[in-house]
Amino acid sequence: MTEHTALQPIKLSVGYKFTWGLAALGTSLISGIYGGLLTIFYQDYLGLSAYWIGIAATIYALWNAFNDPLFGYITDRTRSKRGRRIPYMRFTAPFLALTFILVWFAPPQAGQQALFWWMLVTMLLYDTFYTIIGLVYSALLPEVTESDAQRNGLQISSSLFGMLGTLLGFLIPDLVRPKSAGDSFAPLYIAMIIVGLVSMALIMFTTYKVKERPEFTVVDQPLPFWDAIRFTFTSKSFLVLVAENFMSILMSSLLLGSIFYLADYVMGWPAIQLLVFLFVPLLIGIPLTSLFRKRFGVVAAQQVLLVVAGVALIAIAFVPTALIPVCIAVAGLGLSGPQTLTNVLFAQVADEDEVRSGVRREGAFFGVNALITKPAQSIAIWIIPFILERTDFVTRASQLGETFLNQPAQAVLGIKVFSGVLPGAACLLGALLLIWYPLRGAYLEDVQHTVLVMHHQKKDELERRISAAQN
Repeated sequence: MTEHTALQPIKLSVGYKFTWGLAALGTSLISGIYGGLLTIFYQDYLGLSAYWIGIAATIYALWNAFNDPLFGYITDRTRSKRGRRIPYMRFTAPFLALTFILVWFAPPQAGQQALFWWMLVTMLLYDTFYTIIGLVYSALLPEVTESDAQRNGLQISSSLFGMLGTLLGFLIPDLVRPKSAGDSFAPLYIAMIIVGLVSMALIMFTTYKVKERPEFTVVDQPLPFWDAIRFTFTSKSFLVLVAENFMSILMSSLLLGSIFYLADYVMGWPAIQLLVFLFVPLLIGIPLTSLFRKRFGVVAAQQVLLVVAGVALIAIAFVPTALIPVCIAVAGLGLSGPQTLTNVLFAQVADEDEVRSGVRREGAFFGVNALITKPAQSIAIWIIPFILERTDFVTRASQLGETFLNQPAQAVLGIKVFSGVLPGAACLLGALLLIWYPLRGAYLEDVQHTVLVMHHQKKDELERRISAAQN
């Protein structure tokens, strides 16, 4: 047994984990409103056609395909006294708040092309700044500790605060969105300004409390561009995980984007009541993922929970209306897996890559992951209005602002399809893909031990350089 065999991963305090989650509260509050309200705001309230929304979603997807790996590569190569991640979070937060606010200030009486350009430009700006913050926040998690248990703890904090933010992201617009013809947009505008400023403050506060590990900035030498590409796309673990994550992103985007439709036109409930059935089991399930992880391991726990969510979501289209909330509740419990365990799996991928390449490159992996998975958000943005138009859905805009509750039967079925069948099928396919994920058992243990030894050596090298500089 060598001296390194007894090395232990860094353990984090409860206070650290609490502070870590505040940034997730800020980002999820913004993204929850954006994901849940965007389509219904532009199509149902402002009357923008599915054709123009589809074009905007396509351009949005292309921009996503470019900016995520670009920013991931840049942050991996950044060398500054403040670190290579934290400065991007801190100084981008005000721009995220501003562009998020602008998304909702589209002129209500503008024509189709004017609405299209407003939606497109504000979406692209918002996504750029959200991408930078989300990317570096995700990339920090694998760096701060080597332990799956500690990473799971950080992600539980992040997920719990994230769920609170997402829940508020549905509750706030449901309270302030116009309910009938003649209602003013002013309450919505005021709420969006407040949300943007509060979210900015939460993100910036976290950056002053969470510290990076300097050995990865000082000691690691960034890989040349083509070597970085080669190491990324030759990682079987990464390719399998990113395929599964594509399905998870598609599922969550469809589900979040359909909540208001499901509540208004299928259940006839206030959206908040339906959200309770989704989020209470989800909030209960998030800390329980620690038990699933201990019992099955990270990847098998993810598979089990994806299957639970998938079956429950598909059932939405087939059960009596009164049982739909039960299906939503069971799905919420299952969704705790992708909400909490996905970033722990990406941390394992980054560990394996460090063994192969010699350097920490979380930015590259999360950037390329977004390159492949963010188009799922654009697909969801397009699928919902496409199905609604093909099933003769009657919009509020066409009824002079009044909600048309007597929707055709095919429109109600269409809502059940994009809120249940499609996201459920994505969950099941994601669970199937993880069969080929190789980081399990003895191989995973060997990777994690090797990483601990490497980090010990890098810390020693950092101390040597500091001592040499002082002398």
